[in-house]
This record gives sequence, C-alpha cells and structure tokens, in this order.
Amino acid sequence: MDKLTGIHAVKEALEAWRPIDRIAIAKGRQDTRVEEIVQLARKHGVPVRFEDRGQIDRLANSKDHQGVVALAAARAAATLEDILAHANGAGHGQSGLIVLLDGVEDPHNLGAIIRTALAAGAHGVVIPERRAAGLTDAVARASAGALAHLPVAKVTNLVRTMEELKEAGYWLVGLDEQGDKNYTEVDYTSPVGIVLGSEGQGLHELTRKRCDFVVSLPTTGPVKSLNVSVAAGVVLFEALRQRKARA
Repeated sequence: MDKLTGIHAVKEALEAWRPIDRIAIAKGRQDTRVEEIVQLARKHGVPVRFEDRGQIDRLANSKDHQGVVALAAARAAATLEDILAHANGAGHGQSGLIVLLDGVEDPHNLGAIIRTALAAGAHGVVIPERRAAGLTDAVARASAGALAHLPVAKVTNLVRTMEELKEAGYWLVGLDEQGDKNYTEVDYTSPVGIVLGSEGQGLHELTRKRCDFVVSLPTTGPVKSLNVSVAAGVVLFEALRQRKARA
C-alpha cells in the first residue's frame, strides 16, 4: 500500500486531488498546518482518524512522519448518490442491485466481491469508512480490474445508508447462517440491496434489524458458513438468474 508521510506530502496530494483512502494523524498533534489538512480532507471526503503515536509509527514504518500519514487509494470512492444514479441510468427495465458490506476487512475478499458484483450486473458496492478494507492497490489487484468499472461508495454510517436505500424504494436482504429463509425464496427482481457481514462476526445486530429479509445458504456437513466472497457470489448469481428469467 502506498503511503505518504509528513505534512507537506499529504497536503500536496490532497491539493492535487490524488485518491486517498484515509489519513491518520497522531493524537495531540494540533497546529494550523494540521488543521489545513483536516479541512482539505473533509472537502475531498477523505476520512481522518486520530491515533496513538505508536500506531502512526507502525503505519508509516518510520518515526519521521510529523504525526501525519496518508494511505493512497487505487481510485477515488464514489457516493451513494453516484450508485443510485448508475442504477437509474442502467436502462432496459433493470432494477437497482447494490451490495452492502458490513465490515469486510480482508482486501482480497473485498476485491473478489467487487469482481463478482460487476460480473453479476450489480450497480455498485457500499462499504463503511471504519473497520473495513479500503480501496487500496491490493483490492484493485484482487478485483482483477473490476474496481475501475464498478462504483464503490464509502459511507460514515451503514445503518443510515440502509435507511436511505429503503426510502429510495429498495428491499434489503441480509445474509446470515441463522437466516429464517433460504436465499432462493426471496425476490431479487425489484430494487434490492444485498447485505453481507464481516468475516468473523457476520451481520451486526443493528444492520440485521434493518434488513427486510434475512436469508441463509443451505450447507451440508460440519461447515455451516462460507467465505464471504463465495457467499456473495452465490446470492448475486441467484439475483442474476431471477432477473434474466423475468426479462
């Protein structure tokens, strides 16, 4: 992952509108120059995190960073409005199909999901700013080029975003091994958001409660859950199958 260290380098990158995944600033580091970076980051929609100096040292792999480190992104994040516009402009009677990820932290899983979502005809992916993989070079590589073609939005509050999608006419389908429906028993031909949980915890309780349906994948043997990117592929291609049948 490309890193930019120091106030001057990070400020220059922001002023040049270089895609940045996030900026980390050492706690207690406050002066006019740091405030300028914070304001520029807000203007560009780049998340800023204040962390202990030891974490900043490890992130920069150096102590020569002036308390400011930026992680470069492979591409700029989209917004939810961008994805909705993309879905509305798809034409041919297509309904919106959006993937929402509740804290997927492995960049290889995120890249694989983006690749599968593009192949299945999804209009975008939504990820939270915190406790999730960013749009890094590792994600771009794992997506095998799909990241360049599918909008991925970063949001500060996933639950609020789910409410916004409901207001826009979307049904939300969460995937959980304890789901009360089989994943094939839900209609994916209407505007729909497919919600997937993190690798370890699955769906958070607040996220699960906002779903209109919670579905599961039937498995045999001792393994009760699949890798999140594999599970995403199963549900997304069921959505694609239903949509093609309707068309």
